[in-house]
Amino acid sequence: MQTDIVIVVTTTDSADGAHELARSAVSARLAACAQVHGPITSVYWWNGGVDEAREWRVEFKTTVERGPELSDHLRGMHSYDVPEIVCLPVVDGAASYLAWVRDSTRPAK
Repeated sequence: MQTDIVIVVTTTDSADGAHELARSAVSARLAACAQVHGPITSVYWWNGGVDEAREWRVEFKTTVERGPELSDHLRGMHSYDVPEIVCLPVVDGAASYLAWVRDSTRPAK
């Protein structure tokens, strides 16, 4: 079973930047909530070699319908040239929570 709820994940290079992404997406009702985790250490392949950086991870809860608009919003605000923006399906969850995510991400009228 799969729901119509997704988790969109990104990382950024500062706590302030992560909180700004979180606040802007929730304020725009593109996400019901956003959780900031970090700092974390990321090890990755970049420009022909292995690199390592301190980052903050942000997880956004939204609907499949709002996911593309949220991804566009994040790309437009992101400080990275190639930002991580991935969308993960929510297979199941508490019905009341999933309903809250749907309600919270409806465009304001």
